[in-house]
Amino acid sequence: MGSPFTITIFATDSAKAAAVAAKAFRLADTLNNILSDYIDSSEINRLSAASGKNSYVRVSQPLFNIIQQAQQAAALSNGAYDITIGPVVKLWRRARKAKTFPDKDSLQSALQKVGYRYIHLDTSKHAVYLEKKGMLLDVGGLGKGFVAQAALNLIKQNGFNSAMVNAGGKIVMADAPDNQKGWLIGINQPEEKTEILLQMLALQNMAVSTSGDIYQYVELNGKKYSHIVNPKTGIGVTHQRNVTVIAPDGTMADWLSTACSILSVKQSLRLIKKIKGAALLITENKNGKIKKKSSVLFKTYYF
Repeated sequence: MGSPFTITIFATDSAKAAAVAAKAFRLADTLNNILSDYIDSSEINRLSAASGKNSYVRVSQPLFNIIQQAQQAAALSNGAYDITIGPVVKLWRRARKAKTFPDKDSLQSALQKVGYRYIHLDTSKHAVYLEKKGMLLDVGGLGKGFVAQAALNLIKQNGFNSAMVNAGGKIVMADAPDNQKGWLIGINQPEEKTEILLQMLALQNMAVSTSGDIYQYVELNGKKYSHIVNPKTGIGVTHQRNVTVIAPDGTMADWLSTACSILSVKQSLRLIKKIKGAALLITENKNGKIKKKSSVLFKTYYF
């Protein structure tokens, strides 16, 4: 995944906890090899290579599950989250390295291959058909949360109910440690050069994800373009914003924080209301002034 992956388990049997953590790390590696578009031989890249061939491709259970959840996310967000964004993301990765804007014609060509409705699922056969040739699936906006949740589920299935998994800032938690209100999670305000603590949260049996443009961006003609790309315009997000979402599971928290980085504040709050148990905090740095907007539920998690 290219990000730090940490597991914390509270247990009286440290040897057993270490063995279970090792199993969870192996699961994370397995899922990464399936889902990473950075690995040429990954299953998701093999599926993308079969796009436009007018046939369904049988895929593994994890890949089918994440695509199915991504399609639900796309429908709920009206396309603000869309895993078919891959061709556009690929152009922006090159642009960030070259520090130049993507070629206009190439960008328009890439956008022609974007659209979650071009994905077709056969649930009875765990098969996927990608309608347009040249489609590239990119689950970067929910993959870390998905893997973190899978790892936590494995840990709980092995008898440890007080645990936390952090996949590059996408955090999932089971029961809090004994005599604790919850796992303490810090939220920083959007500052590029320093990390200033904005708020502490106390959470258990929930997931939290923060997305933003503070660290990953390219600056072109004095304007910063985020690594988070709007699937409808093909342009990187330009507002300086941190989005933190609390949700019942890691996959949901991850894609919601991505979608709410793209949508307007009002649209984001409307989206969050659709999801039972979800809460949202948007923090924006406007001309050096920090502005916050949150859903009512979010404040109930303050420590």
